[in-house]
Amino acid sequence: MRRDVFQAIADPTRRAIINMIANQPLNLNAVAEQFDVSRPAISKHIKILTQCGLITIKQQGRERFCEAKLQQLNEVSDWIEQYRAFWTKKLDALENFLAQEAIPGNENKPIKKSTKK
Repeated sequence: MRRDVFQAIADPTRRAIINMIANQPLNLNAVAEQFDVSRPAISKHIKILTQCGLITIKQQGRERFCEAKLQQLNEVSDWIEQYRAFWTKKLDALENFLAQEAIPGNENKPIKKSTKK
């Protein structure tokens, strides 16, 4: 099954794992010790994060270390940015409307409906 970065960040445990290893690589046991769920459950989360390209597993001797590869989060950032721009524009328009309404003498003027969308 092809997984995407949105599936990876949808789960709070996976987001916590990403936050943990963003600063430094950790071995699988160190990651698992931070959660009150079974080791197999954490392994499943790690597998999903690996399939999404957000982490890689590197073998160092007998240990396996999780390392963050956060470039994939740019996809999320790009997706969110379009909505940030949309809402910034809407909120700026509301601010301008409210500022205009606050000017003395504008209280009883009819509101002009815009035909532009």
